[in-house]
This record gives sequence, C-alpha cells and structure tokens, in this order.
Amino acid sequence: MPQAKGGARRWISSLVDFGWPLGLVIGYVITRDMVLASWGLVAGAAIALATGYILERRIAPMPLAAGVLALVFGLLTLVFHDPRFIYVKPTVTSLAFGGLLLGGLATGRSPLKMLLGSSLPLPDEGWRRLTLRYGVFFLIMAGVNEVIWRTQAEGVWLAFRFPGSSLIHVAFGLAQAPLILRYAQSEETPPPPVE
Repeated sequence: MPQAKGGARRWISSLVDFGWPLGLVIGYVITRDMVLASWGLVAGAAIALATGYILERRIAPMPLAAGVLALVFGLLTLVFHDPRFIYVKPTVTSLAFGGLLLGGLATGRSPLKMLLGSSLPLPDEGWRRLTLRYGVFFLIMAGVNEVIWRTQAEGVWLAFRFPGSSLIHVAFGLAQAPLILRYAQSEETPPPPVE
C-alpha cells in the first residue's frame, strides 16, 4: 500500500496524535468511570498506532512514545483499578519529553533537529532556542497536569486533557512561528560577499 500524501497524511497524523486521548474522553462520557474509560485509552492508542503504520508504513517517534505510554498507563489503570495511573501519565510523558530535549541540549545535541531537521531548515542556534523553549514548555505542562489532577474534579481534568492540553500545545507551537521564521530567513539569506 502506498504512503498517504498531502491532506490525507495530515489527517492520519492527527488521528495518531489525538486518537488515543479521544478514546479516553469517549470512554469516560459513556461510563463516567475513569478506570473503565481506560479501555477507551488503550483501544484508542492501539488503533491510532496501527492506523498510522498501515497507512503510512512508518510510525513517527513522538506519537509512538506517547502511544506506548498510553498503552502502559492504561493497562496499569485496568490491572490495579486505580485511575491515578491515568492522571500521572501526562506528567510522566511531559517530563520524559522535556528531559529528553533539555538533556540533549546539555550534551550539545538538539533532539528536535534530529526529529524535524529535514522538514524545517534552521541554523543550529535556531534549533537550540526552539529546543530550549519546548523543553521548558513540557516541564511546565507536567506541573500544570499535577496541579489540575490533584486539585480538580475528574471532569475538569478530563477537559484539560482533551481538548484543553491539545489546544495549549497548538497555541504554543503557533507562538514559536516568529522564532522559526526569523531563523529560517537567516538560513536562506546568503552570506555577504567578502571584499
């Protein structure tokens, strides 16, 4: 089967990125029980990853990591009948991504450049700044998740998870456009001639 192109690829990427949290939301709306809703999370993660692989013949690393964590934490919730595993999953995921990005910077690497370098031409300084911003953003999101699940009702936390968290990620990504454009333009500008 050929790889999906253009608009179809964007839909598939959206399904892989947002399919599994939507499964959790649908499961909670039907059951009003976070442990039972975990079946929706597990099923959504499995379906999203399988769909991405079948239609694109590849699985991107970030959705794979998020999907595997969704499966693990969803199954832990079901096995132990404890919804806290679902609540801390976004914290663990955000800490892992933030730690990976900032740890990469500390060792002189840019994990974002490794993941997106072919699709986003930026000089090394642009990648460093973007990686730092995303690393800090993920750590903040981990903290916000902890505050919300520990202080708010299940329904509030679930609304924060989806669509709230997804919208925050999109807004943060859009807020990085000026930095990306500035560095992308500097990458395209040829150096001045030597006299």
